[in-house]
Amino acid sequence: MGEVPMSCPLHFAANLSWLFPELDTLSHRIEAAAQAGFKAVEVAWPYDTEATQLKKALEKNGMEIILINTPPGNKARGELGLGALPMQQAEFRTGLDLAVKYAKTVDCKRIHLMAGRVPVGLDRTSVAKAMEATFIENLKYAADILSKEGILGLIEPINTRITDPCYFLNTPQQAARILQQVDRPNLKLQLDLFHWQIMDGNLTQNIANYFSLIGHVQIAQVPNRNEPDSPGEISYSYIFNLLEKLGYQGYIGCEYTPKGNTVDGLNWLRTYWTNQNTSKSAGLAEC
Repeated sequence: MGEVPMSCPLHFAANLSWLFPELDTLSHRIEAAAQAGFKAVEVAWPYDTEATQLKKALEKNGMEIILINTPPGNKARGELGLGALPMQQAEFRTGLDLAVKYAKTVDCKRIHLMAGRVPVGLDRTSVAKAMEATFIENLKYAADILSKEGILGLIEPINTRITDPCYFLNTPQQAARILQQVDRPNLKLQLDLFHWQIMDGNLTQNIANYFSLIGHVQIAQVPNRNEPDSPGEISYSYIFNLLEKLGYQGYIGCEYTPKGNTVDGLNWLRTYWTNQNTSKSAGLAEC
């Protein structure tokens, strides 16, 4: 991809659950991400790859892994996370233990604690209080476990209009309210701009309002979830500038579906790196 800046205001991680689908193994995707200029990756559920094998691939390519998810649960039952599911606290804790063990082996410092879906056949309104209470209880438990390991826990609102109609946690307002009730410093908000735009829009104000709660950012264009510079609703040049001005220091996960070959679709990132190098050379940016 050409020269990568030694440092820049924003740092990007390749989400290997989405990028490089043309490669069939996680190790090959890590190698491809490194060759494309990334220094970090994130993976939703890496558990099919032995943690020691993943660690070797990361070390070989000079990469770090910055985010994994807790296990989704029983996919045959339609589960996508267990954090807010009443009567399944034991399964949540088992999944958390697995995620923590895996994260420690590969030196991953962030775990997305998935809330899960409203169970099939139940009305969201009727179970909302029970699911929120369960989620808060599980998050407090998780925060105490993660604190001992120096790991940051994250919760992510997922839109119910396009992606997942049954997902329990679906707006930034709901997530912020839950985090305030949990009240643990090592639990933060995962800002996925794709989901936030679909559910609430008002990105400038929402990012500013919840900035102190944000522990990770993910990006994709709306509505088709392709590259940030593909046609759609979000101006990512504006968003990147906003995050820079607010002083965001974490990673931005590239969680989108490439329209074609992954590397060919990274022109937006090459442009960003080039602009930052130019600004730095001119003394216009402090990286």
